[in-house]
Amino acid sequence: MGVTILQPYPLPEGKSGAHIIDQLSKRLLALGATHAGQFLVDCETFISTPQPHNGAPGRAVHVLHNSEYPASTFSIIDNGTGKQVAIVADNIFDLLMLKMTNTFTSKKQTKIESRGARFEYGDFVIKLGSVTMMDHFKGILIEIEYKSCVILAYCWEMIREMLQGFLGIAVNKDFPSYFAPQTIMTAMGQQQLHAKHNDIFEPMDTVKQYLEQFTNYRKHVTLMGGMGSGPGGQQVGPNVHMSPAVAGLHRP
Repeated sequence: MGVTILQPYPLPEGKSGAHIIDQLSKRLLALGATHAGQFLVDCETFISTPQPHNGAPGRAVHVLHNSEYPASTFSIIDNGTGKQVAIVADNIFDLLMLKMTNTFTSKKQTKIESRGARFEYGDFVIKLGSVTMMDHFKGILIEIEYKSCVILAYCWEMIREMLQGFLGIAVNKDFPSYFAPQTIMTAMGQQQLHAKHNDIFEPMDTVKQYLEQFTNYRKHVTLMGGMGSGPGGQQVGPNVHMSPAVAGLHRP
């Protein structure tokens, strides 16, 4: 696989998610892209039970599936302090979580997924995802993969131009937040700034980006104090800066 980026798509006021996805699909087909099936990425979170009584953060296990890897289950263990451990296992991991009900409980009300059409355009794979949580529409999430590149620093400008070209929105020149420089601890016990955009891209990087975006949608629901979608399936997810070009997207 190549470098993959996720881009939330802002809904113009008064437009439904289904309408915008239909328009984006038509735009891709007009550019010469071909429809290449469907995709699904889902996430279920399990929290440790019982919860700590001393105010310490509880542990969480995020279990994700990606239709691109049907034989694998991706798990990200969060200790509540920002440290995470990523695991790739086969599908028996799901059965393991079901047998650990005394230790971890599923937060079924926050189960979330992104699903939709998959397109191929030259060296790009583009997925138009409709994000739903408990069957309520939350927003549109675009996944774009550039198959000919495995290091973001070498191809970010090309990916960015592709996104802007068919989405009609302004995409920040900076690397996406997931690829921001991180402080890591070296083997010598020293802190060092690590440029993640220079790393070789791996499937787990796609999964971690989905978890990041899903978490944003979940937080937005918490802040809004409800779980329903807007009228007609309008977006209630994270806000994204939208360029004036989007306003004309609904026009033929």
